[in-house]
Amino acid sequence: MAFYRLFTGPDGQSHMEEYKPPNEMPATGLVFRKHEPGNFIDWHTAPRKQFLVTLEGEVEIGLGDGTVYRLGPGDMMLAEDLDGQGHTTRAVGEIPRVSIAIPVE
Repeated sequence: MAFYRLFTGPDGQSHMEEYKPPNEMPATGLVFRKHEPGNFIDWHTAPRKQFLVTLEGEVEIGLGDGTVYRLGPGDMMLAEDLDGQGHTTRAVGEIPRVSIAIPVE
């Protein structure tokens, strides 16, 4: 299990770093998502500040510099790249990726 933060840097590009989540953070909802293997979402920014937790399957997060992060079950990412170029998302592996999105303030 790993924790990451996806954010927009001063260069307008999305970047990822290891992240230690705070002990408490108010959540405003919960959304379950399911993406079949091969599902690809081209360049986009996060629609809002949110935690994304992969429950099953795997996802690849692509950054503008060519770096690709692969997240699997139990991995959590704080997505807050709300502007700039954004990132790509691809469900990989042989089973659907099931995740939850938790919008936060």
